[in-house]
Amino acid sequence: MAERDYYEILGINKNATDEEIKKAYRTMAKKYHPDVSTEPNATEKFKEVQKAYDCLSDPEKRKNYDTYGTEEPNPFGQGGAGFSGAGGFGGFEDIFSTFFGGGRRASRSPNAPQKGRDLRISMTLSFEEAAFGVKKEIKISRYKTCSKCGGSGAESPSDIHTCSRCNGTGTVIVEQATILGRIQTQSTCPNCGGTGRTIDHKCSACRGEGKVRNDDPITINIPSGIDDEQTLRVPLQGDAGVNGGPNGDLFITFRVKDHEFFKRDGNDVSLEMPITFSQAALGASIEVDTLTGKVNLKVPAGTQSGTKFRLAGRGIKNASTGRTGDQFVFVKVVTPTKLSKEQTELFTKLSKTNESASNSIFEKFKKFFSK
Repeated sequence: MAERDYYEILGINKNATDEEIKKAYRTMAKKYHPDVSTEPNATEKFKEVQKAYDCLSDPEKRKNYDTYGTEEPNPFGQGGAGFSGAGGFGGFEDIFSTFFGGGRRASRSPNAPQKGRDLRISMTLSFEEAAFGVKKEIKISRYKTCSKCGGSGAESPSDIHTCSRCNGTGTVIVEQATILGRIQTQSTCPNCGGTGRTIDHKCSACRGEGKVRNDDPITINIPSGIDDEQTLRVPLQGDAGVNGGPNGDLFITFRVKDHEFFKRDGNDVSLEMPITFSQAALGASIEVDTLTGKVNLKVPAGTQSGTKFRLAGRGIKNASTGRTGDQFVFVKVVTPTKLSKEQTELFTKLSKTNESASNSIFEKFKKFFSK
């Protein structure tokens, strides 16, 4: 059984939808992420959140967890009490399947290649790293095929033998007395656990598991255009597969830090640019910062505060789509707070003129309140 209830860890109820689970995970991951959290034991709590999400976001694991209290399938094993090795409740399922349609359900051979478990982690990026892409080396804790035994789980090849009970098939025929008569069902061999083999001496390095947990450094190439809360799949960087199966995948969910000046909307960015009264009234060519350097922007005479200008192709390039966004510049006319004597005289002269003449905003205002 899990030490803590996975639903409790994410702060959701057992009827939560997939979207609610995902939303809760994002909230808790941000709260306990070691890079930003001030919570005590944040690292341990973050790992706990990751483990809970890994289970509840997987339909099969969640079903097992809700049924047995663990994400592992059928934790009661084969041959539970009172069922004479008939596969626990599976014995009844085989009986009803035989008499009421469908025949026996197909089962995957325990010796068949199986893909390793997928892993999920979170990573924090700066605004620039997300915009331009970056190469990062990280350490990830995962299971790898034991190098000593090659995944066999045996100390040496001579320690591996064909199971004498099932003759290597991994299954046995069990006969049961039922109210419908004596029924034969096929069950996983209790002697070898369905592997079709037995081991005299288990590998001392992996203790017979065939895999060991390592903290491995890996290099991740993060493409340009990654956005906040976006998830990147890194193939074959999860846990090792079983029986020669492929490794699982690594899924990285990103948290992108805000920029001091730039704001992002998809592949587009925006910037608020201060200009003076004179520049707004007379027009000017101003120098504007972009993600790729400075450019000159022509501000026409009579520009109002809040006017938006578009710099095509000066946004973020998305590596997956090949599209580059735009940059939008919002000009903000700044009112001077400290005027020199000369400036005061100039503004005084200006105030004696009709500043609202030919200005549509003033005209609309006067017409509305003159009604």
